[in-house]
Amino acid sequence: MGTMVSGAGRVSGLVILAMASTASPAAAQALNDKYWIEISAYFPKANTTVNVSRPGLPGTEIDMESDLDMDENETLPALYAGARLGERWVIAGEYYGLDRQGSRTIERDMDFDGATFPIGVEVSSKMQSDIYRLTVGYAFIRTDRAELGAAIGLHATNFELSLQGDAEVDIGILRRQNQERTFLAPMPTVGVFGTYEVTPRLILTGRADYLSLDIGDYDGSILNAQAAIAYKVTDMIEVGAAYRYVDYGLDVDKGRYTASVDYDFSGPALFIRAGFR
Repeated sequence: MGTMVSGAGRVSGLVILAMASTASPAAAQALNDKYWIEISAYFPKANTTVNVSRPGLPGTEIDMESDLDMDENETLPALYAGARLGERWVIAGEYYGLDRQGSRTIERDMDFDGATFPIGVEVSSKMQSDIYRLTVGYAFIRTDRAELGAAIGLHATNFELSLQGDAEVDIGILRRQNQERTFLAPMPTVGVFGTYEVTPRLILTGRADYLSLDIGDYDGSILNAQAAIAYKVTDMIEVGAAYRYVDYGLDVDKGRYTASVDYDFSGPALFIRAGFR
């Protein structure tokens, strides 16, 4: 699909910004690192259900993987970086993006954003989600080998959803349609994080962020959890593996249209990190 290449292009454009403000407090950085930057390959499996409607034109709940054969598995790059402010404060964040496509001859009528795609037509689908996280954390407990703290942050996702195919514009009349919706969903989060140095070279970390909130045009919840293990190859370089689980439940009401997205993805990641003291 070229997802890895297109994702890498977006990542490279964010490196300078990320160096200043990005990775989660629990992204497995060593306790003595003042600054760090990490690049990883993430291998998630996604499950997605969407519904987009207009006033008076209710939409169909569509399982993007089952109904439209959208890719479930992707390999994508992710970028993490951050900085410690004193002994206990951490400012951190991350960026990664999922860009998936699919195409299938549909087996039922589907209403999406005011258009009806009838049974038997071929429908192409696309879903791109660019995910940005920024967190500020404080370690309430900190020793020479461990820390435990809490964080507040912002988890913002830019969604692009589209369906393309022959749609019914009048009774019995089909016309090629490309129905597309783009919206940015900002979600504040609260969470916990921890780091434990099993040995001077082996580091375990974990974190979990969650919030359920109705704010402005958005009503939803998000859970973002990760566990990681890293090994210090040198004083500056670490390599490791992680497992991440992300679950969205999001409703958007813009007046001229409404959308709901149930979106979860999970999977392992491999990473390399440079730390600076």
